[in-house]
Amino acid sequence: MKKYKVIGNPIEHSLSPTLHNYWIKNNGIDAIYEKQKLNENELEQIIDDIKEEKINGVNVTVPFKKKIIPFLDELSIEAETTQSVNTLYLKDNKVVGHNTDIIGFETSIEKSKYDVVNKKVLILGAGGVVPSIIFALNKMKVSKIRVSNRTKEKVQNLKKNFKNIELIEWGEIPNFDMIINATSIGLKEDDNIKLNFLSISGNRFFYDVIYNPSETNFLKTGKKLGNKTLNGKLMFIYQGLEAFNIWHGLKPDVDENVMKLLD
Repeated sequence: MKKYKVIGNPIEHSLSPTLHNYWIKNNGIDAIYEKQKLNENELEQIIDDIKEEKINGVNVTVPFKKKIIPFLDELSIEAETTQSVNTLYLKDNKVVGHNTDIIGFETSIEKSKYDVVNKKVLILGAGGVVPSIIFALNKMKVSKIRVSNRTKEKVQNLKKNFKNIELIEWGEIPNFDMIINATSIGLKEDDNIKLNFLSISGNRFFYDVIYNPSETNFLKTGKKLGNKTLNGKLMFIYQGLEAFNIWHGLKPDVDENVMKLLD
């Protein structure tokens, strides 16, 4: 039996095992997918386990998407550019780090039927998945990307890899066509992003990378003001699908049952 896992800290909230084990069973694959809470000093052991084929593939989540990089033999172009890795696999006895968050985000936008070409985008937050979102938005030819984060140093680090982004003071709300919450504000039901959107008219797109809860206060505010809203469920599913394809050589179905799994 092949073994796959997702590593992170914390990891209890991860729905990756639910998604991958559903697809594994549906496709008659002899494998299991688990979650494992790790400390940073255990990362090297995971790489050794992949090399020895004790583990056949790993997803990486917060806070290890960047911290895992020094232990890897090779990075895909996407992982190299974003300095963010969420999928590991063995190729020619080398452990390769790849980034499927990019295609996950891109596909979620395509499925939502929103055309981002020449649109102005404001991103709230600068950690975790933000480099992947910027990479995807550039690829999709938006006209401007502005990033706002409470810690300035994190945004300045982003600027090193993505010269075209504009840094915005936290609390400032410039005009935008699409706004993305990439902070963790919203994971708790009483979480509120204390920003004033009242000056923004409707017909904007409010996107939250959080999918649990399915409607954060950020999305509720967006909807109340007459805007299109979308949570991170599709992004999560399609980044998982891409990892599944890398490991098993097939693209599983995304049907109603998959969508319900994550409700």
